[in-house]
Amino acid sequence: MKRLSKIFTFRHRMIVIVLGLIIACGSLFFTSKMAQSLREKEQHDVQIWAMAMERSGNSSIFVNGDPLMEQIISGRNNIPLIITDHNLRVLESHLIPNNVINHPDLLREKIDQLSDKNSPIVIRNRWNAQDNIYIFYGESRLLRTLYYFPLVQLTVIVIFILFGYIAFSSSKQDEQNRVWIGLAKETAHQLGTPTSSLLGWIEYLRSQDVDQTAVDEMNKDLTHLMKIVDRFSKIGSETVLAAANINEVVGSCVMYFRTRIPRNVSLDYNGLATAPVQAMINTALFEWVVENLMKNSLDALQGQGRISVTISSSAEQVFVDVRDTGKGIARSNWKRIFEPGFTTKTRGWGLGLSLSRRIIEEYHKGRIAVVESEIGKGTTIRIALRRIYE
Repeated sequence: MKRLSKIFTFRHRMIVIVLGLIIACGSLFFTSKMAQSLREKEQHDVQIWAMAMERSGNSSIFVNGDPLMEQIISGRNNIPLIITDHNLRVLESHLIPNNVINHPDLLREKIDQLSDKNSPIVIRNRWNAQDNIYIFYGESRLLRTLYYFPLVQLTVIVIFILFGYIAFSSSKQDEQNRVWIGLAKETAHQLGTPTSSLLGWIEYLRSQDVDQTAVDEMNKDLTHLMKIVDRFSKIGSETVLAAANINEVVGSCVMYFRTRIPRNVSLDYNGLATAPVQAMINTALFEWVVENLMKNSLDALQGQGRISVTISSSAEQVFVDVRDTGKGIARSNWKRIFEPGFTTKTRGWGLGLSLSRRIIEEYHKGRIAVVESEIGKGTTIRIALRRIYE
């Protein structure tokens, strides 16, 4: 039922987006048609007026002045125009600045601009061609606005689509996150019962005549399993950071791995021999990252080689480097290995390093990256955290 509800919601979102696009395209088309209609109307009006002047057969009206003609011209109060004789001497103008009319070069430039907008109209004198009158006219402010308005609409549409896409992606991502959080918490809950049972069995084995060294190692593995359960239970919850000795936290991870790696793999750690450094971390989650890096290094070695875990620091930062002598990573994949789903292994989901980056960068406000890698020689991945002082 929930699945059906989610599909139904998705379809509704798509319907809304499609309807929005249809309305937007319709609006653009309507605006374009309206602009074209207004342009044709303005051209028609000027042509009708020019035709009336031509039929009157009197070209002196622009020289001697005529109240009716002045009224007709001023009536075109939204169309810029220049009326000239055959020598381009201005007889009348409207909505053209005086500095343009009085400057020959600017006037010629303006006439060229108006001619580009609309072909000039010639009012012919039937008796003398030298008395022909030329009307150069442009476009009204309203028409220019309508021409640019589709660009505004298109910008609004693009912004609408962009925000719609972001909102849709965010809601989809949030939904996926909720699924993963629920799965992680349910896994932690399900693991709680067998781990409690194993604790009881270990206590039973301690009371029996068996090799207690083996029991101690089993207890270490169970303790580690309980840490994993605790990590899963913390996913989606508020991450609490506390000051911690990075040397000791990383050292405990190294000590656990040291007894569980193949004989032909060596694991070096310098942290116990260097001065302690501190940072604000969530110990359970930070250990998860360090263990994941060492596990990836172990997979890269394929049963033989060296892993080196190094602690270093500057005045402001603490660095944890995990280096291996494994197969290496191509330079083009240095960033991609931290993307969800990307993996170079034949088996695996490609989630370990992406989760590690999220833990370090989002929860601890640090950085994690490949700082060195060469095919056939190995890889070094560095964690950088802000250093604190007591």
